[in-house]
Amino acid sequence: MFRHLILALSLLIPLQLSAQLPDFTELVEKQGAAVVNISTTQAARSTLSQQLPQIDENDPFFEFFRRFAPNQGPREFQPQSLGSGFIISADGYILTNAHVIDSAEEVTVRLTDKREFKAKVIGADKRTDVALIKIDASSLPTVRFGDPGKLKVGEWVVAIGSPFGFDNTVTAGIVSAKGRSLPQENFVPFIQTDVAVNPGNSGGPLFNLRGEVVGINSQIYSRTGGFMGLSFAIPIDVANDIAQQLRTTGKVTRGRIGVVIQQVTKELADGFGLPKPQGALVNSVEKGGPADKAGIEAGDVILRFDGKAVNSSEDLPRVVGGTKPGSKVAIQVWRNKAARDLQVVVAELNDDRAGRQARSGKPQPPVAAQFGMGVTELTDVQRRDLKVEGGVFVDNVQGTAARAGLRRGDVILAVNNQDVKNVEQFRQLMASFDKGRIVALLVRRGGNSLYIPLRLDGNG
Repeated sequence: MFRHLILALSLLIPLQLSAQLPDFTELVEKQGAAVVNISTTQAARSTLSQQLPQIDENDPFFEFFRRFAPNQGPREFQPQSLGSGFIISADGYILTNAHVIDSAEEVTVRLTDKREFKAKVIGADKRTDVALIKIDASSLPTVRFGDPGKLKVGEWVVAIGSPFGFDNTVTAGIVSAKGRSLPQENFVPFIQTDVAVNPGNSGGPLFNLRGEVVGINSQIYSRTGGFMGLSFAIPIDVANDIAQQLRTTGKVTRGRIGVVIQQVTKELADGFGLPKPQGALVNSVEKGGPADKAGIEAGDVILRFDGKAVNSSEDLPRVVGGTKPGSKVAIQVWRNKAARDLQVVVAELNDDRAGRQARSGKPQPPVAAQFGMGVTELTDVQRRDLKVEGGVFVDNVQGTAARAGLRRGDVILAVNNQDVKNVEQFRQLMASFDKGRIVALLVRRGGNSLYIPLRLDGNG
């Protein structure tokens, strides 16, 4: 009897494990046919100097190689780029990454039934890394879209793509985080997963267990170039919005209001009297821009935009960028320890906009030292270059100020939104605050402005 019990348990354990782990077979069978392999070719010219050995033109052997080296003239070669994509309409529209088809002269799409088509690039948006291409076909299998907002951290997800050119490779993992911000990627709240994604997976779909596409696999974090457990996908609602714009107009338009923002830390929240760290802190406003016309000022904390909560500074570029230019929207800001409502007319973002770096003149010797920093008066040249009327130049930094993040060469323009006119007024202003108080310093650094929280705990 004891032997029978052991046998029963040995049969039960595999059944329990199989009940706990998901079965992806049905998902792959139903959705795999809508995933495609994408390859591109790019024409490039190789000049004679690239084909010859690296020798000086005055060397006697240079003429020998020039006359007798094979293929002397310029020639064409076509490197290939591999990626993935997925069909979103039966008449041949396909979503992929912009970097997969970037600079491509020819795009080839291969289906799971081995048919190949030359694809037309409808449009691409580098800011979100989304591209829409089209093949001349009909009655194609398509994917279904899911709602990325309903994804839960820890939920199982599946990627299908062509890593290293291996078609229809299936990998699985879980959602590691949501709404992840990456450097230089202000318009995408990435889905982070631990799904194995490698070169060639780019542009492929990320499925939930219902067989719905919730994202486009776009990037990996790696120190080696290979998979290390950190993969990032573009939410499908973001990608679909881009695709619709590309399909109807061939380009993507985004809103802008003309502000430079930074994150609200706990120290800054205390300094501004906010109940908790939230919103996007405005550290500079474009003169004559939409925000300036709406009455938004440096030092305001934007809490809501068009009815949407701005929980952190990363939220604002996304909601503003997704607003149609010309729209008049409500915006709520925190100013002088109270919320106030304004109206702003959103302008269109121009990708060619660029900031100008300000130059700094030679500082004068230190005049005042307080809280671990020495400050001097600004020269006339500095004021002219920075286009400011007041402020003080930070000549040296140590102790409290250094730990807060101040640097030599910074220019302090305001303290708790009170303009700094000169060194003496700055010293008096700082002395008016109680010891232990956190103040917000508006600092000009190079061509940018930012707020730095400083705790007044002594002379540093």
